[in-house]
Amino acid sequence: MKNKSIIYTALIAVMGMSSACTKLDENAYDVIPADKFYTNKNEVLSAVLRPYTHANAWVTPSQQDGWWRLAELSGDQLAWPTKGPHGEDGGKWKRLHYHSWTVDEGGINNAWSLMYGGVGYCNDPIANISTRDISTMGITQEEKNAYVSELKLLRAFHFLKLMDLFGGIPLATEPADPSNPIYPTTTSRKDVFAFVEKEILDNINNVPKLSRAMLGRMSQASGYAMLVELYLNAEVWTGTPRWDDCIAAADKLINNEGGGQNGAMALDPNISDQFKNTNDLSKEVIFSIAYDYTRAKFEPSWTGEFYHFAQKDIYGGGRNGNDGIVLIPGVYTTYGTDDLRKTNWLLAGPQIKFADGVSPVLGTVEYADKPLSFVDNIQKNTKGSTVSNMSEGEENSGVRFNKYKLGNSIAGIVNGVKVDVDPNYNNTDWNVYRLTWIYFAKAEALMRKNGGAATADAVALINTCKQRAYTAATWPANAYTTASLTLDELLAERGREFIFEGFRRDDLIRFGKFTTGTWWDHTASSATRNLYPIPQRQRDLNPKLVQNPGY
Repeated sequence: MKNKSIIYTALIAVMGMSSACTKLDENAYDVIPADKFYTNKNEVLSAVLRPYTHANAWVTPSQQDGWWRLAELSGDQLAWPTKGPHGEDGGKWKRLHYHSWTVDEGGINNAWSLMYGGVGYCNDPIANISTRDISTMGITQEEKNAYVSELKLLRAFHFLKLMDLFGGIPLATEPADPSNPIYPTTTSRKDVFAFVEKEILDNINNVPKLSRAMLGRMSQASGYAMLVELYLNAEVWTGTPRWDDCIAAADKLINNEGGGQNGAMALDPNISDQFKNTNDLSKEVIFSIAYDYTRAKFEPSWTGEFYHFAQKDIYGGGRNGNDGIVLIPGVYTTYGTDDLRKTNWLLAGPQIKFADGVSPVLGTVEYADKPLSFVDNIQKNTKGSTVSNMSEGEENSGVRFNKYKLGNSIAGIVNGVKVDVDPNYNNTDWNVYRLTWIYFAKAEALMRKNGGAATADAVALINTCKQRAYTAATWPANAYTTASLTLDELLAERGREFIFEGFRRDDLIRFGKFTTGTWWDHTASSATRNLYPIPQRQRDLNPKLVQNPGY
């Protein structure tokens, strides 16, 4: 049974907490005056946990644009092409792919607003818990310190992602007063970096180590993971490399100093445990968006982005999708034939009904009543077209997402064997940080320090992770050596390992290929596109915001 329901107590007492985004307001569905709240531990805890329910908007929720879409759909692995009558959406996905977005993009504005909304959900309880006496809240001083520090770490994560996407941003750290609106000024990216680093270092020792009780919450391990991300990207974000600091922060996690949600933190023995509907039992997950459909009816939000219109027939569940995000043509072939990630994490070829393990899944649009087969291409095959671009797709175009597994809500047949209903169906957590990513970050830092050449330690770190994707028979031919693990190969392996996980834009920028690279239906873009524009809607609301160069 999942130990998650504590997070969902936040849904019971939704408070009127002010947002700290440039537009300093939000919709309040049920308002309890602050002076009538925070009167017992349950109320305090619900305020602490409220920002985590908002985190559902980080990763591909339907009808919203979180930071994930900006981080992945602008890169060289994933796209949301128009497929027949679906997916045009005003051309927003094409503009992300082509790097032709404008200052008026609704999706970019939504990402800004959602992240600053999260900042607001942190600022209110930080201020209220910090300024109240423990005797009025029914908590100890140690609990008070831990709650405030946890919220500051979570707020730091929001600022980190905003800084990554937009560069210089406002550091809004006080609750908003609608009667006296404050228009925060832009803080430079370098100063935001310094603020985030200090917030983490000042608060990391006040929060508990990662454990089952901290599942889906900011812990010491989460803090170290944020430091790894900061230092890995420090040269891009501040102009000064911090490779030694990246290695030191990574070692905190590798050496299990930040705790583990299931005992000592360690790499899982296979490539599946981190992405199952029981991945709350994974030893390598550091920080995740926790879902609990069984008890709280709080289900993963990402299915709409990735699933086909008839997806439930494929996996035996109850959820279909918008037939949206697919692999860019050619990415599928970057996985070798022996690579288990290719068959386990990706969905290609003819699709068979889970219910009987024999009947073909049928299409619903261009392939209505015909067998559905996902192809590594994006073109109008039914019309005999040889053109492949963001406008020429059909419902079967593109290899699909299969990395995270929901399980099945009906009985079925898999490889000729009957499979019963999965009792954990629809409970899959989304990983924000996992230990494999830490191994890769440390290896890269070691290589950067060594002039780009692989060290024996760097090779060992990557091979330890990669070996899980091969059988004992096929592994020796696929192991890296100090000669074969170049920086370019490391970037390629990062792509294979962390596909769908929200890091590709950062990787391409760090390797100097985000605006200079070409892939499929994308040509090189201006260096100014390494940052997104400050949304014009936010600048209209707050004239103190400084626009990024080139926009």
